[in-house]
Amino acid sequence: MIAPSDLTDEVPVLTPRCLRPGGRFAYRELIAASGETTAVPDPDRIVHLQLRRFAGCPICNLHLHSLVRAADEIEAAGIREVIVFHSTPEELRRYAPEVPFALIADPRRRLYRDLGVEPSPRSLLDPRAWGAMLRGPLAALGAALRRSSPPPPSPTGGRLGLPADLLIAPDGRLLAVKYGHHAYDQWSVGELLRLAGDGP
Repeated sequence: MIAPSDLTDEVPVLTPRCLRPGGRFAYRELIAASGETTAVPDPDRIVHLQLRRFAGCPICNLHLHSLVRAADEIEAAGIREVIVFHSTPEELRRYAPEVPFALIADPRRRLYRDLGVEPSPRSLLDPRAWGAMLRGPLAALGAALRRSSPPPPSPTGGRLGLPADLLIAPDGRLLAVKYGHHAYDQWSVGELLRLAGDGP
């Protein structure tokens, strides 16, 4: 859930034009689905701020599982994962209860709009996403059989979201930025660790 204080006129609205390495990310306090407040930037660690699609998205879950498997390595590199979905807190608690990172619900897409991350039909039409579109549902089917929670038929915010990744230094400096061109276009764990290694 986005904290109301983040959306006042006093906070500069960032646009894709100014979201590039070397720019600054305005301080925000985000409320995780767990109820905890998450500060971005974090004064003690690099933040990997991810804007994903919807909770229960089979394509996103492929990527999330790779992050969960590498959680210790990511933590050891001094990176804090903060993952935003255009879903409700209830959906996050239902579809991602085992994810050990701060999960932020943004069902109204306020942060997405502020950061210039808009939905697009190309999220699913780009051939580079098709492999994940085949693997994701198969993995989701196996997970659904284990926990009895199939992906949502009508996800909050729709199915056409695009991902984005921001790597934010403790002082708010943007170390790296990626706007996805399709639904499975994000940094791999290896890319994330390499980019963080190039930071402070």
